[in-house]
Amino acid sequence: MHQKQLLILTFVIIICSSITLQESSECTQANAKSCGECIQIGENCAWCTDPDFLKQGEPTSTRCDDLHILRKKGCKEKMVENPRGGQKVEQNIPVTNRRKDTAERLRPEEITQIQPQKLTLTLRMGEPQSFNLTFKRAEDYPIDLYYLMDLSYSMHDDLQNVKKLGTALMQEMQAITSDFRIGFGSFVEKTVMPFISTTPAGLRNPCTGQYDCASPFSYKNVLSLTSNGKEFNHLVSQQQISGNLDSPEGGFDAIMQVAVCGEQIGWRNVTRLLVFSTDAGFHFAGDGKLGGIVLPNDGKCHLENNTYSMSHYYDYPSIAHLVQKLSDNNIQTIFAVTQDFQDIYQELKKLIPKSAVGTLSSNSSNVIQLIIDAYNVSTVTESDRCDPGVNIAYTAYCKNGVVQDGEDGRKCVNISIGDAVSFNINITAHECPKDNNSQTVKIKPLGFNEEVEVVLKFICQCECQHEGIPNSPLCHNGNGTFECGACRCNKGRTGHMCECSTEEVNTEDLDGNCRRDNGSEICSNNGDCICGTCECKKRENPEERYSGKYCECDNFNCDRYDNKLCGGHGRCECRVCICDANYTGSACDCPLDTTPCLAANQQICNGRGVCECGTCRCTDPMYQGPTCETCRTCPGICSQHKDCVQCRAFGSGEKEKTCEEDCRYLDLIIVENLSELPESTHPTCKERADNDCWFYYTYSVNGTQEIVHVVKDQDCPKGPDIIPIVVGVVAGIVLIGLALLLIWKLLMIIHDRREFAKFEKEKLNAKWDTVRRLPVLFVRTINH
Repeated sequence: MHQKQLLILTFVIIICSSITLQESSECTQANAKSCGECIQIGENCAWCTDPDFLKQGEPTSTRCDDLHILRKKGCKEKMVENPRGGQKVEQNIPVTNRRKDTAERLRPEEITQIQPQKLTLTLRMGEPQSFNLTFKRAEDYPIDLYYLMDLSYSMHDDLQNVKKLGTALMQEMQAITSDFRIGFGSFVEKTVMPFISTTPAGLRNPCTGQYDCASPFSYKNVLSLTSNGKEFNHLVSQQQISGNLDSPEGGFDAIMQVAVCGEQIGWRNVTRLLVFSTDAGFHFAGDGKLGGIVLPNDGKCHLENNTYSMSHYYDYPSIAHLVQKLSDNNIQTIFAVTQDFQDIYQELKKLIPKSAVGTLSSNSSNVIQLIIDAYNVSTVTESDRCDPGVNIAYTAYCKNGVVQDGEDGRKCVNISIGDAVSFNINITAHECPKDNNSQTVKIKPLGFNEEVEVVLKFICQCECQHEGIPNSPLCHNGNGTFECGACRCNKGRTGHMCECSTEEVNTEDLDGNCRRDNGSEICSNNGDCICGTCECKKRENPEERYSGKYCECDNFNCDRYDNKLCGGHGRCECRVCICDANYTGSACDCPLDTTPCLAANQQICNGRGVCECGTCRCTDPMYQGPTCETCRTCPGICSQHKDCVQCRAFGSGEKEKTCEEDCRYLDLIIVENLSELPESTHPTCKERADNDCWFYYTYSVNGTQEIVHVVKDQDCPKGPDIIPIVVGVVAGIVLIGLALLLIWKLLMIIHDRREFAKFEKEKLNAKWDTVRRLPVLFVRTINH
C-alpha cells in the first residue's frame, strides 16, 4: 500500500569555509598592485598584461579595470587576464525509483534520495556558480523511532497506555516502511535539591500516600532501538512512575543524551524520530544553579549502565545547544504534550528544526496517531551555521509549479513519497581564504542522512603570475618579480620598476623631479610623487583620469558643446579635443558634412551662400532661411519673370521690343499642356497677358542656368452667347408680367369679396330696424 508522506524539506549548510564577507568595490578604486589582487575585487575586473599599456603618469593599478574599459583604452584581447569559474560533477547517482510492494528490499546505503552527491566548484570572487539539486523521498525507507517519556507522578495513567505501544505502533508503521525499529527511554529530574527531595525516605519513594514509586532519576535508556515490538511492551510494562518536587521536568538532559549517545541508543544512518512525551514544562540552561550546578552542559554522552550519570555535575543544555546536536545527528523531534503546554512547545518548535508538536490526550491514548500524523506532516525550521564568507542562495521548484526564493527558497512543503522537487543553488565567494586552500560545503535535507558534498576551489591568482620571473632584471636590477606585464616589487622597494627604496620616497631631491618648474605644485596637485615619478590620482568616475609626466593632463576638462565633452564627436587628450572625422572646432562642434546645407534642388545653400559647420551662411543679404531659399523683400518669382516669359513665349508684353536684350538669361522650354509642367521648388505660375488670356509656366534653377517651362497655348476667356441671353431676358419679362397680373387678379377678388360681405351685413341691419319699429306704432295707436 502506497502511503502518502508529507514533508517540509529544508537544506542546511553543515560545513563551509571560513571567509570574511566583503562587499566588492569598483575595480579602479581598489588600487590593485597585482593581477591576483585585481581579480579578487569582483567578477568584472580584468588585468591588462601589455607591458606598454600604461601612459606616462599612470600607476600600476590602472591595469585593473572593467573589461570593456580596458578594451576601450587599447588593451588587446589576448593581453587581458580575466579568469572565470566553473564546475564539475564528481558523483551523480540517480535517485532511487521503486515501490514498496514490488521492489526488493534494499539496505539504507543502497537508497539514493538526493542527486548529485558530489561537485567541485571553481569560484572567482563575486562570480556566482549555480547547480541544480534533485530530492526524491524514497518509498519504504527505514525508520528508527525512540520514545522518550516523562515518568513523573502526573504521568501514571499515561504509562498504562504506553505499555501497549510497541506492537500497535509496529503494525501502524508497517504501512509506511518494512524496516522499522523502536526504542524507549524515560526521564524525571536532576537528583539534587530543590528538584527532588533528598531525604532517605524521599529517595526511596518520592510519591506521597499509598503510591509505591521508583527512586528519582534523571534519564534512563530502558530499551535500545529494536525491531521486536513485544520486547518493547515487556520492558515498558516493568517501568514504575517516579516523582519530583517542581513542575518543570529535566527533559532537556534526556534529549541531549539520546542525541549524542548514538551507539548506546542504536541509531542507524536512516530516518530518526524522537518522540518526547510529557505533561509539563522543561528546565533549561541556568536552572541548574538552583541546585548548585554551575558547569555548562558539555554535550557529550554520559550513560553508565544506561543511566545518565552526570546530571548532578552538568547544568541543563540550552535550546541552541540542543538544536545543534539534533541537527548534527539528523534527529526529527515530535513533542507529544498535553493541551495545557501547547503554547510553550509551539514556541520551542520554532527554534528546533525538523520538529513537530501534537496534542496528547490526558491518558496518552492517541499517541500512535500523533506519531503517524507528525511523521506524515512535519514542519522544518532552517538551520544555517555557515560562515558569512560564502553566500549560498536557494530557489526552490516545488510541487504544483510553486517557485520560492529568498528564505523560503530553502524548503518545499507537502512532499509526498515518490514526488521529486528540485533546488537551484547559487554559491558566491567574496574573499579568498588566507591559505588559498579549497574548502568543503555540505548541503543536506534536515532529518535525512544523505548530503551533497561541494568542494570549493578559489581563483586567487592569475595564470600569468605562475609565469612570473623572480628578481627580474626588468625590475631595476632584480628588485622585483616581473609578472603579468608589471613589476611586483620586493619588500622595501617601490616605483614602477622597483627603482626606489621606500626609505627614499619622500626626499626633497626626488620631489623636485615631480615639478614642471620651481613655481609649480608637485605633480600639478593631481598626483603623488613616488620615487621621483608622478603617480596621478584616480577620479571617482573611472572614465576620467589624469596623465602626463607631471599629471598636467586630463581627459575631462576639454570644451563642451550641447553639454557633451567635445560635443560627443571626439576625445579629450590633455585638455584638447581630438575630433572625429568630419568634425572640427575647439569642441568638435563644427561638422564638415554639407548634407544639412543641401537645398531641394540639390544645390548647397541654393547657390546663394556657403556651408559652415553644417549651416548655410547666405552671401546675398536679400536671402535667408536654412538653405538661403527665402527672400522677403524680393518680388515673387512669377511676377519677376512674367514679362520675359510673355515676350519669349508669345512675343507680346511690355518687353516685346527689348526681349532679346533683357530676357536672354532664360532658357525657355515649351510644353504641350499644363500636366507636362515639371515639378519645381517654386509654385506653378499663372499670369494674365495683355489680351486678357492666362499663361502658365514654372521656374527652376540648375546651377547657373535658369529654366522656364511654358505651356504652349494660352487660356483665353470666351465671349458671351447673345441668343440665350435675349431669350432669357424676354422669358423673364413675360414671367414677371404674368406674375404681376396674377397678383392683381388675386387682390381684386379679395377686394370684391370684402365689399359683398359688407353689403350683405348692411342689408341685414335694415331689416331688423323695420321689425323693431312696428310694435311702437302699435302701442301708440291703442293709446289714442
